[in-house]
Amino acid sequence: MLERYLRGHDESVLSDDVVFEVMATGQKMRGRDGVKQLLDYFYNKAFTAKYSIKSLVASEGKGVLEADFFGKQNLEFAGIQPSGKEVHVPLCVSYDVSDGKIRYARIYFESDALRMQR
Repeated sequence: MLERYLRGHDESVLSDDVVFEVMATGQKMRGRDGVKQLLDYFYNKAFTAKYSIKSLVASEGKGVLEADFFGKQNLEFAGIQPSGKEVHVPLCVSYDVSDGKIRYARIYFESDALRMQR
């Protein structure tokens, strides 16, 4: 289920009351529409970016994604001004899952790695 979501952002696997939290900024988005807005902002506005999956571990009720985030920073993010350069940042997401749905995701984005690439 997590792999299906990560490969195509299949929103049907998100619970109605899903919460995604960006740990670097404390920003939380709730519900499918909120999560969709957060991901659009992150991957298409603040950055023009994608990710490459390094590993995905899933067990009952939990999942952890390790990925390489890469692309261009377009807007200020976590107090970091854009440099106009291509950036590569480690990304980790911890998922809480129940009844076949993602309930909560905590996004760990290595802001220090971004800052060092300015």
